[in-house]
Amino acid sequence: MSERLICASSALVDGSEGGQGVRFTVTRDGVEDQAFVIRHRGVAHAFINRCGHVPIELDWQEGRFFDITGSHLICATHGALYSPQTGQCIGGRCNGKGLTTLAVCEHDGNIYLKE
Repeated sequence: MSERLICASSALVDGSEGGQGVRFTVTRDGVEDQAFVIRHRGVAHAFINRCGHVPIELDWQEGRFFDITGSHLICATHGALYSPQTGQCIGGRCNGKGLTTLAVCEHDGNIYLKE
């Protein structure tokens, strides 16, 4: 499995401390998708940037994925709430459909996508 650089570790501040996510693109099955990486409770997590309710991007401003408390990921359009650790739907209009997770790792001061 190869690794692709997403960003420096220092670019991700924990959501509970007002941190934002970093957007990037991935290609899956020949199709380019928007994705994002966030830090929650000290750990980096990445997801496809698509709400489980309707296929729209979550962030209301680029990189703004957390709700006001910094505890959950939120769809800016419909208010669907997701776990920042697993992407699981935890409330709102996501109808039980979670986010698609992406494997990431952190070492040498950087965040990498595992491809």
